[in-house]
Amino acid sequence: MYALAIHGGAGALSRPELARERDLRRGLTAALAAGERVLAADGSALDAVEAAVVVLEDAPLFNAGCGAVLTLDGTVELDAAIMSGTGLRAGAVAQVRHTKNPIRLARRVLEELPHVFLAGEGADAYAAEAGLAQVANDYFITALRREQLAALQPLPAGSQPGPGMGSGSVHTLGTVGAVARDRHGRLAAATSTGGTPGKRSGRVGDSPVIGAGTYADDASCAVSTTGDGEWFLRLVQAYDIAARLRYGGQDLARAVLEAIGERAPRLGARGGLIAIDHHGQIVMRHNTAAMLRGCVREGEQARIDID
Repeated sequence: MYALAIHGGAGALSRPELARERDLRRGLTAALAAGERVLAADGSALDAVEAAVVVLEDAPLFNAGCGAVLTLDGTVELDAAIMSGTGLRAGAVAQVRHTKNPIRLARRVLEELPHVFLAGEGADAYAAEAGLAQVANDYFITALRREQLAALQPLPAGSQPGPGMGSGSVHTLGTVGAVARDRHGRLAAATSTGGTPGKRSGRVGDSPVIGAGTYADDASCAVSTTGDGEWFLRLVQAYDIAARLRYGGQDLARAVLEAIGERAPRLGARGGLIAIDHHGQIVMRHNTAAMLRGCVREGEQARIDID
């Protein structure tokens, strides 16, 4: 029995997002279908999560790949990670500026290098060496993200807000991810993001950090998070869920409830996560106003939710 879950970020739906609800649902549906096609053909969980995340990286409404948020400098820096629960193999990249699909680069790191984590110019250089598509940084930038950055910056004295500036139109959801169980019981997780809107250049959040934003272990579960990256780094959020199962004997639903529904809010951490255990149980939970998400299990109808 296979199972798959995806997310497109957690937060609050802004006016532009509400206006594009149909497009958001279409993007999530396409990503879920891409991952399920792999699993239905008896493919691996690792291939499935990569396939799902590539679709979301290519969809400009999400904060990953094309359409990612901007740094204070007006550029895009991308982070991604992918992990196989079989053998605890992992690959991660950060501060990527020219590789079209960072999750594909993370997969190459996992498959081909003795390292786990590459960053900055060295990561892009390896991607080019590996034959992965390279693009100008402008490829990732959309008009919506330019408006968002402008809304985050202080207005000059005496000026009035223009369209999208200080008007509550900031695009608030983002980071994408996927978790899967294949028919052979193998688990995998993948996460990709542009980070926090208006971040300092060089900032790295939880998404590419194994154990914080991404984790998979066939003996417990696979997890992908979205939300307050600084807090999820401190909480080692993804691994915390796995540890609750492996060492605490909790089931997945209880582990996620205690972690994201109870402990995280007490510390002021906002966000959500998707998780799947070795039995194929799927849990998707958030403590924000909304989380874009979807899931499917073999023989069952796919489900997409945005609240």
